[in-house]
Order: sequence, then C-alpha cells, then structure tokens
Amino acid sequence: MSSRKIVAVVLVTLGIVVLAYSGITFKTPGKPLDLGPIHLETTQSHFISPVAGAIALVGGLVLLFVGKKQD
Repeated sequence: MSSRKIVAVVLVTLGIVVLAYSGITFKTPGKPLDLGPIHLETTQSHFISPVAGAIALVGGLVLLFVGKKQD
C-alpha cells in the first residue's frame, strides 16, 4: 500500500469521525500560574469544526479516486 493511499484512508477516517460527532473538543495543558504560594494549573480548550472534517473527508476521497497523472 502506497503512502498516498495510507494518507487518504487516514483523512477519510478522521473526516467521518469529526462529522459523526459534529465536531470534536479536546483540552491540552496550559501555562501554569504561580501567585505567591498558590500554584494554579490551566487548560486550553480546542475545537475541531465539522467543516474541517468535511474538508478532510473530501480531500481523502480525492486522493483515493484520482489517479496519478501520466506524463
């Protein structure tokens, strides 16, 4: 299996997952705050839009079904 097909399958799979859940929200560790003796941990929330999932899905399908250009 070529790397092009692997990337296409990954894009299609991720696109379907994002569309199925109407977007995905995830959190990552943020910058810690030190206020004297108090130490606060923060998190940042990120959202992957369903539009990005649709673009990934279409891009993956294009990679799968459009053949290589022949010179």
